[in-house]
Amino acid sequence: MKTTLHYLTTALIVGCTFSQAAHAFESLDEIRDNGVIRIANTQSSPPWSYLNEQNQADGYDVAMAKEVAKRLDVPKVEFVADTFQNFVQGLKTDKYDLVMNDLTPTDERKKQVDFASPYGVEEFYIFIRDDNDDIHSIDGMAGHSVGVTSGTSNEAWARKHMTGSDIKTYSNGGLVFNDLAVGRVDAVLSSLFGGNKHRDADDLPIHAVGEPLTYQLSAPAMAKGNDSLRDAVSQAIDGMIADGTVEAYANRYIGSDYHMLKGIAAAKAEIAAGK
Repeated sequence: MKTTLHYLTTALIVGCTFSQAAHAFESLDEIRDNGVIRIANTQSSPPWSYLNEQNQADGYDVAMAKEVAKRLDVPKVEFVADTFQNFVQGLKTDKYDLVMNDLTPTDERKKQVDFASPYGVEEFYIFIRDDNDDIHSIDGMAGHSVGVTSGTSNEAWARKHMTGSDIKTYSNGGLVFNDLAVGRVDAVLSSLFGGNKHRDADDLPIHAVGEPLTYQLSAPAMAKGNDSLRDAVSQAIDGMIADGTVEAYANRYIGSDYHMLKGIAAAKAEIAAGK
């Protein structure tokens, strides 16, 4: 009898464990019932997410996240500060419901989490010091060091396409530009906007060279299998693209010369062409 009871207890525990593992997220209905959606961002990567003068989360991704929550009929957003390195694992362990912070839906990430419709895009370039006469494009990067933010799609792209370079990773996306300015790295792989922003804010002697290396989309990420949330977020973003909300937020937080929708279309075309 004790043996039978032991097996039954073990079976129940194992069954509960598998059940929890199979549903390690909050569905859209559960999020609505709770009245709050947990959305992760770095809060240290302007203009996408940062802390404003009131020490509140702000930026393009933050504004988009708030509007998505509104269109999902969820009254409260709880922003969770985390890093690119932790975003995927944070979703898998139900630390938050969404990630909205310039996160690219790479093939590797898509194996582990799901993505909704893209709402952002960036062009990526090589940045060098102003006194560097050796590097004019990615073709001149062999044997040189390049800085990237760890855990980002920049790092993945660099490791795939810049195999002849010494890739140095940084957890702080701003520090990498300071190291470039003082010569600790020879180049930095960054979005054009991000690199120019750090250059102008800190008066750094750096600039972009060559043509855009790639376009990278950003999209909301959620736990694998959370179809109700994914579909609702996609519907919200598609509506925001159609009614001009995406372009309006891009103009507000990034600049009127930043054509978000045109860039998203170009990135999708690049993906379709298999580049």
